[in-house]
Amino acid sequence: MSMPAAADKSVLATWRTPLVIMVCGCLIAMISFGPRSSLGFFLNPMSQTHHWGRDVFALALAIQNLLWGVGQPFAGAIADKYGTNKVLAFGSILYAAGIGLMGYSTTPGTLDLTAGVLIGFGLSASSFTIVIGGFGKLLPEEWRSIAFGVGTGAGSFGQFLFSPLGVGLMDAYGWQTALLIFSGVLLLILPLSMALATPPRPAGAPAPLATQSVKQALTEAFGHRSYILLVIGFFTCGFQLAFVTVHLPSYLLDRGISAQVGGWTLAVIGLFNIVGSLTSGYLGNRMPKRYILSIIYSARAASIVVFILTPPSTVATLIFGAVTGLLWLSTVPPTSGLVAVMFGTRWLTMLFGFAFFSHQVGGFLGVLLGGLVFERWGSYDPVWWLSVFFGVASALINLPIVEKPVVRPALAPA
Repeated sequence: MSMPAAADKSVLATWRTPLVIMVCGCLIAMISFGPRSSLGFFLNPMSQTHHWGRDVFALALAIQNLLWGVGQPFAGAIADKYGTNKVLAFGSILYAAGIGLMGYSTTPGTLDLTAGVLIGFGLSASSFTIVIGGFGKLLPEEWRSIAFGVGTGAGSFGQFLFSPLGVGLMDAYGWQTALLIFSGVLLLILPLSMALATPPRPAGAPAPLATQSVKQALTEAFGHRSYILLVIGFFTCGFQLAFVTVHLPSYLLDRGISAQVGGWTLAVIGLFNIVGSLTSGYLGNRMPKRYILSIIYSARAASIVVFILTPPSTVATLIFGAVTGLLWLSTVPPTSGLVAVMFGTRWLTMLFGFAFFSHQVGGFLGVLLGGLVFERWGSYDPVWWLSVFFGVASALINLPIVEKPVVRPALAPA
């Protein structure tokens, strides 16, 4: 099977085979996504210990989501230019420092710095979005869609593992020790990142791609209507995911559902998202990606309506977790795939990073509004209904996207 022209053939001919690249990339996605997805369980113990309202913790995680998005295009551009492994290694150190120091944050300001700034920028350089960019450069073209799905599903498996693990560690050792253990686990990304080393510049790429500058790539992308629609639609994904991840455990406690059920619900979301992401990646090669996205957003809106109108119970909560899991990050393979279809892989990590910035702006608002609305009205219901509205809007926004490579005139030599 031939490798893409941009791949580093000398590397792939040795120990870094496509299988090794995929396995190591999936482990990185799993490790980086796991601790972050379990942070909602630290809301109550940290707030009670320091006598904070829920809005304090929500603001720190809202900052985290926003800075994750702000840093993503820059991390992507650096990875595209200088190598994926360097960015992953630096990000994992920031992430580990932030989550370890979070346990010793005794004021809202220090919590904003550790849980917000350090973890946010750390995630922008070590999350599955960087892994997906590496996959796009190192794996054969016919593997990309399924590889994007597998990488996304691996991140969800991290959520499945770390959500109940976080609850168990807090029960056994306390929430501060649990955060320190998570910090140590994150450092495993350092050796794993070696498998995703990409060359500073793609060797043998066609002239238009090889000479396209960052400025040209951005001008091209933001002048393309379908890319703009894709970026706008991805906002909803971040809003819904971040709100559920951070506030669902507390929402369930308010309705008389135990923290253990909350932990298993997020774990179920992670487990079923593996199926959803793999299915989405598989279908990406067989049906229009814009239809996949529209179906996902429509189904999310419907599932939220059923959940909030159903009387609270363990069974209903776990069913909601399963349905939500199928629709969770299944948006990522078609979204990243559409970016690759439109613009190729030269600046894939950066351009997907800008789409992910929109995702994280949504995440920022979802987390922040959840905390503010609850403190003001004592209920999360207005944010749930806003999530429904955004789901319907994004289902419609994605339908006009044109799935074709951008018409690119020959570029002048660099």
